[in-house]
Amino acid sequence: MIEVLSSVLLLIGGLTALLAGLGLLRFRSAYARFHAAGKASPVAFSIAAVGAALVLEWDGVLLLVTATAAMVLTLPVGVHLLFRAFYRTTISNLEVDELYDARAARTRGH
Repeated sequence: MIEVLSSVLLLIGGLTALLAGLGLLRFRSAYARFHAAGKASPVAFSIAAVGAALVLEWDGVLLLVTATAAMVLTLPVGVHLLFRAFYRTTISNLEVDELYDARAARTRGH
């Protein structure tokens, strides 16, 4: 029974990672691509790690917990830095650009 649950969780994690990859390919704007990479990838890894942890010994479970924590803590920060670099090096075509408005207010002294 545990093996079946583990297999189902690994399959769900793999399919979630596949959807994140398809989002990276299919979304038109870089902002949507960053969202797909930053949200779906850690979720997919976490689901697959839980599935793998069900059939591993304790030392393997501790390694998976450490890897999951590192992924969940570092990937969103990395995606955010990529987003900022993209935003600062391109001309934004957003209808409402809150980042630009906040930066303009800071330079005016408000």
